[in-house]
Amino acid sequence: MLKRKLGRSELEVSAIGLGCMGMSFAYGTPPDRKEMIALLRAAVDRGVTFFDTAEAYGPFTNEELVGEALAPVRDRVVIATKFGMKLGTIGVDSRPEHIREVAEASLRRLAVGTIDLLYQHRVDPDVPIEDVAGTVKELIREGKVKHFGMSEAGVKTIRRAHAVQPVTAVQSEYSLWWRRPEEELLPTLEELGIGFVPFSPLGKGFLTGKIDAETTFEKNDFRNLVPRFSPEARKANQALVDLLGGIATRKEATPAQIALAWLLAQKPWIVPIPGTTKLHRLEENLGATEVELTQDDLRAIDEAASKIRVEGARYPEELEKRTGL
Repeated sequence: MLKRKLGRSELEVSAIGLGCMGMSFAYGTPPDRKEMIALLRAAVDRGVTFFDTAEAYGPFTNEELVGEALAPVRDRVVIATKFGMKLGTIGVDSRPEHIREVAEASLRRLAVGTIDLLYQHRVDPDVPIEDVAGTVKELIREGKVKHFGMSEAGVKTIRRAHAVQPVTAVQSEYSLWWRRPEEELLPTLEELGIGFVPFSPLGKGFLTGKIDAETTFEKNDFRNLVPRFSPEARKANQALVDLLGGIATRKEATPAQIALAWLLAQKPWIVPIPGTTKLHRLEENLGATEVELTQDDLRAIDEAASKIRVEGARYPEELEKRTGL
């Protein structure tokens, strides 16, 4: 597995990480725990060194799962987790005392002595970002955290935080069907030397080509609430999957591999974290590192994608309000 450094930091991780949320949260009934432990260890065996979790996933159960699964290989992996949600609500809480409480609890659940990368899950408009960054700076000084990250933050907030405690990575949604980070975020991260970790790099599964207008989701699947996953939007957005499929056929790859290879080709400091609960999907995703897209390929993809209008918002309105602050 190829390695990448997150920005100008010394944090080196596998070129593709593993988003662990779906193993216990958000996408219907969680799979069998033992199977997920086996999958996490299989990922390590295949070269994955970067794993993403959060206290909010479950809540709590995902950190416990990741901690148990990776305990035997702790020295070979980088574990990222997050603080800042007001659990049981759609609210946020990044008060310094709460950050410390969450960090201590995450250390216990993950069964680690230090958190490799600690993200603010969402910006808290009621707490100055300088106080947030300052609290993480203290945790780093105390040896409880190694690196500071931010998730779905706006560029002005990132700059203010970075001035207090250097930000190693920013995590936001980015894929061929959500390209807004290209406008302001990516240029800012490049300037500041911050790594970028795209979540939902496969469009919450849509860009794999395995979901269409007729697909039904379990009642407790988050995608039922997402406007972009309405049957009408899925039908309209099929054009993007068809584009990926055509390139995949030519490259002897899959649509998912083309979507991930496209992300990897954007910047050398981008590390996508596709999630999965299936071994064959994990192996398919990791195979994206072997797909070479030439400059001509990338230009052709951009030209074709620019003619496709993606329908539907990526979040329900109340959740979209928490992003880009």
